[in-house]
Amino acid sequence: MTTKTLRLLLGDQLNSNHSWFKEVDSNITYVMMEIRSETDYATHHIQKVLGFFAAMRHFAQWLQAQNHQVIYIRLNDIENVQSFSANCKKLIEEHHYTKFEYQLPDEWRVDQHLKEFAAELNIETAIADTEHFYSTRSELGELFKGKKMYLMETFYRHMRKKHFVLMDGQMQPLNGKWNFDGDNREKLPKFHVPIKPLLFSNDLSDIEHDIQQAGITTIGSVDSKNFVWPVNRLQALTLMDFFVKNCLKFFGTFQDAMAPSEWSLYHSRISFAMNVKMISPDEVVQLAIQYYNKHQDQIAFHQLEGFVRQIIGWREYMRGIYWMKMPEYAGMNYFGHTDKLPEWYWTGKTKMHCMKQAISQSLDYAYAHHIQRLMITGNFALLAGVHPDEVDAWYLGIYIDAIEWVEITNTRGMSQFADGGIVGTKPYISSASYIHKMSSYCTGCYYDKSKKVGHKACPFNSLYWNFYDRHSKLLSGNPRIGMMYHVLNRMAPEERTALLEQAEYYLSNINEL
Repeated sequence: MTTKTLRLLLGDQLNSNHSWFKEVDSNITYVMMEIRSETDYATHHIQKVLGFFAAMRHFAQWLQAQNHQVIYIRLNDIENVQSFSANCKKLIEEHHYTKFEYQLPDEWRVDQHLKEFAAELNIETAIADTEHFYSTRSELGELFKGKKMYLMETFYRHMRKKHFVLMDGQMQPLNGKWNFDGDNREKLPKFHVPIKPLLFSNDLSDIEHDIQQAGITTIGSVDSKNFVWPVNRLQALTLMDFFVKNCLKFFGTFQDAMAPSEWSLYHSRISFAMNVKMISPDEVVQLAIQYYNKHQDQIAFHQLEGFVRQIIGWREYMRGIYWMKMPEYAGMNYFGHTDKLPEWYWTGKTKMHCMKQAISQSLDYAYAHHIQRLMITGNFALLAGVHPDEVDAWYLGIYIDAIEWVEITNTRGMSQFADGGIVGTKPYISSASYIHKMSSYCTGCYYDKSKKVGHKACPFNSLYWNFYDRHSKLLSGNPRIGMMYHVLNRMAPEERTALLEQAEYYLSNINEL
């Protein structure tokens, strides 16, 4: 008897180079679906929902053009029962499929959902790899088995060696060093004008209408007739080509820099395309290396290494931590923080210029680069004692590239130190001095970056010292921040008291900042 197979494709499994698609088989049908269980598990940015649905529809059209059998269930279709399992069960019964297959989901909750569904079926089932990542789900856990520390640098070197990336013939790192991060921390020069970003003009007004008709709650804004993000593989490759030709030569140097009204700078903005698998991490890395090899007279090596490290190191590392530590990771709250996220995180209406810029940009573009996320919005949330669940929900919803496997480890781990040091060796917090060092946000701000207490004192300053005072039992023994406690403990009692009182005032009036 001929096997009749239904293959489920998730919205972040748009890999046209997957082995599934190499041959056309009329007995295999692919199903893709726009469902409320995915639009409603967090309050997403409108651009995120639009981007996913547009990319999915383009991919379904590509499959059909390759002569594959495709069932595409749209959000408002009458037969849509709004969950992966319910829709698939209905199709299996109606069309008499004898086999069900799916690719490994990247999110733990979807993985559990499909495992349970497959176990309930009375037909044959099979699971395939997504054929996207450099590493397996379990590779990081195996590398660090029996270890107490999970250093990203160790994993990064392992990945470089395994995949022979930026290595010489003696299996040593090119140019004698593994990591050139020390060259990648410059502020934008005063009169430096970054290149204008490549923006697409996709008309997604029909999808926006579907979202509105369904009554889905979203955040942020969009011009749906001129959607700026890539929604198919060709656009993803075009964006990557623009990056290597125009931005790579400055990327490393200014990857931590921040400037008002400059939302893109020299970042590739390829993360959304990668996270839905329109383009693979290996393609991204190889395209950057190939361009560098042809233009070494124009591009310093540290620009390239800094970019490659983000892809083959940090991105894969975060995924490895996710699969090693979930689901317990999602409940970690090392500091026991309980407060709500300030209301202005949803509007950008705050007198703090750095927060206003980072949040407004996020609402406008569904994007902020890693330092804006870590050292502006994440920094403040940690200093303010916001519950990690609140911070997770905000980051997961507001950014177009936020899928839980990469969001939660960056947010709850790197940004909020809620995991107690699994991802980072110290909390990433700062006073106004760092923000001024790496940006021009402080210029023209309502608050005075140089003031710690008193009228218009920058909230970051008193909250910074309040954080260390509040968590001294947990942090004073950390060798990476011992100097901060040395400074704090040498403060005159009246100075310390004034700082803590200033912080308490700001925390009590946080929605008015």
